[in-house]
Amino acid sequence: MAEPRSCESETTTKPQLIYRCKKCRRIVASEENIVFHERGKGESSFKWKKRSSEPWETEKQPANCTSIFVEPMKWMQAVQEGHVEEKLLCLGCNARLGYFNWAGMQCSCGAWVNPAFQLHKSRLDECKM
Repeated sequence: MAEPRSCESETTTKPQLIYRCKKCRRIVASEENIVFHERGKGESSFKWKKRSSEPWETEKQPANCTSIFVEPMKWMQAVQEGHVEEKLLCLGCNARLGYFNWAGMQCSCGAWVNPAFQLHKSRLDECKM
């Protein structure tokens, strides 16, 4: 009787994620460009903006990130021009894909990312290659 093959011995490559501009389909980032961050505490991270903190407020589940953060890339013209903070525009169609700030910014999950090169998921298509 033959021994069953183990999954570890097979070399299967995981498909890589790529992110494209939703408007013109130009590739703007890949999985290897993503800068991961620890998930923040959600809405409670933004409470300092509120005037009162009522004790009856219940803690909600942390929000999912609505953006991805990437390393600075050559297509980001405003970065290449030396700006400290600016919109990130697609080179193909000039659509606004996100924003960057060398001082950092807060993710929708509440985590602080520094430096921040933020691309909005709603403006990107996620594809596997």
